[in-house]
Amino acid sequence: MDFSLNDDHLALRDAVQRFCTGEYPAEHRGNPETAAQGRQRWQAMAELGLLGLPFAADLGGSEQGAVELMLVAQELGRALGGGAWLAHTVMAGQLLTRLGKLSQQQQWLPALASGERQAALALQEQGARYDWQRVQTRASRSAQGYLLDGRKTLVLHGDTADLLLVVARTSGADDDRQGLSVFALDANTPGVQVQGFDTLDGRRAAHISLTQVELGAGQLLGEPGQAADAIEAVLDAANATLCAEAAGAVEALLVHSADHLRTRKQFGAPLAKFQVLQHRMADMAIALEQLKSMACAAAAAVQGDDAAQRRRVVSAAKAFASQQGRQIGLAAIQLHGGMGMTDECRVGHYSKRLMVIGQLFGDAAWHLQRIATHHRH
Repeated sequence: MDFSLNDDHLALRDAVQRFCTGEYPAEHRGNPETAAQGRQRWQAMAELGLLGLPFAADLGGSEQGAVELMLVAQELGRALGGGAWLAHTVMAGQLLTRLGKLSQQQQWLPALASGERQAALALQEQGARYDWQRVQTRASRSAQGYLLDGRKTLVLHGDTADLLLVVARTSGADDDRQGLSVFALDANTPGVQVQGFDTLDGRRAAHISLTQVELGAGQLLGEPGQAADAIEAVLDAANATLCAEAAGAVEALLVHSADHLRTRKQFGAPLAKFQVLQHRMADMAIALEQLKSMACAAAAAVQGDDAAQRRRVVSAAKAFASQQGRQIGLAAIQLHGGMGMTDECRVGHYSKRLMVIGQLFGDAAWHLQRIATHHRH
């Protein structure tokens, strides 16, 4: 497997680095963004082509694959930036690409690529934990098309999205893989109630209630009841992207910790002179290289055609990123001493983001279980 980057990859990485340096000044990384900042950054990402990165060229995108998404995610992870990029481009946008008819893609994707509209995927439900197939939200047939009833939770950036992709059950029992459908609807549709909240890492998510929401038949993406494979592929793409983001965040933690150990003195010598702390830093550096390799492997698996291989590699990468991200975050806080616990010190913000990444779309235990289950089958 060839992990070397070509000139286009390097140019993309440099462009994202410049964007992050400008929009996310080092001393403010991890701080919650204001609405005005959010809009400005969103527009800048649209102009850079990041919002439509994986979409087709005739739909406003640049037809890039999982490796390019990985490179962008790594830089955003290093700057604790990106806001709703994962929810909008990697998840909702790619689900629309996989399931939508050409007319539906033409209706929505150019507006997503230009930043004119923001999309979110409403998938998770209360009590389902990581078992995304357990869907109680129901879409029943009506004269106009469908009536939607249910409640979604932890919809990433759901309170700023104006286009919601809602996963609902059109047939089958609550935990059947068959029978899942995806509907595209405007967040202002009557019967839709959105309640936003802050997450641990200073970002946003929402609970969404759907009460007798009337939808036209044209708002169904793809064939009714056949969406499970596409949803799983998009979740794997999201997890692969999160692994790359974790690698970027760990890289930033390593730089912060090394700077601190070089400048902080104890017993008349810089902390960097103490061998036990050098060992801690060496462990972090080794884990970072492993993380980067796992992120590359996950991106390659997402880009491939073998679904079983994709599940296995992405789950292995995510389990590793979850475990290492948490450990390295805590180690970096320890290396900074009491100062590491303050909001003024950046390492705490990176640690919180790494903890959230570890829990999103399956924690380490869930992914290890997924590998074991598929291995048995």
